[in-house]
Amino acid sequence: MLTAEMPSSAPVWLASRSPRRRQMLAQAGASVCVRPAEIDDGSLTPGCVRPIHWAMALAYLKARCVADSLRLEQGAAASGTVLAADTICVHRGCILGQPADADEARAMLIRMRGDTHETITGVCVLSLSDRRRWILADRAFVHYGPVSDAAIDSYLESGQWRGKAGAYNLRERVEAGWPVWCDGDPATVMGLPLKRLEPWLARLRKAAP
Repeated sequence: MLTAEMPSSAPVWLASRSPRRRQMLAQAGASVCVRPAEIDDGSLTPGCVRPIHWAMALAYLKARCVADSLRLEQGAAASGTVLAADTICVHRGCILGQPADADEARAMLIRMRGDTHETITGVCVLSLSDRRRWILADRAFVHYGPVSDAAIDSYLESGQWRGKAGAYNLRERVEAGWPVWCDGDPATVMGLPLKRLEPWLARLRKAAP
């Protein structure tokens, strides 16, 4: 059941291992309990689904996975809200998720170099008590300039590409001096569309003790 108002009862369970998402929520004043979803989305394929729908579907699958595990553990006492998100990059119609290894990360970075790609983050907020869910997606466009092969190789050796859609984090690459810039909410590119979520975050802050 889709609802106009996002569920926001505490505790909020973050269905993600991403330290960036935890940090972004903390900086936004939201307290969460980390409960990663045990889903290997790398083993899933979108088929003919549009990228924006795929990002939302992955977010829902992760939220549902965590909600089911909490209900299994806590039974009727399960309460709170599950927050899940999934970020993908789309370059010339091809979906780019998290690279499996350094070779795939290199291929992604070289593929996107000197071009513009789209980044989409899907979000699902799910109530444990009454199973209400609220799903959205936000998109931003990232312009990726002429990065040298040497810069890419050095970056790959650092291991910072691991666990990142499109093999990069926008803020880190900007701070490293790469010619990368964004049209849209930079937070969407980094894994959580904070501008779209601000009304919900405000409710969480207001309800916090």
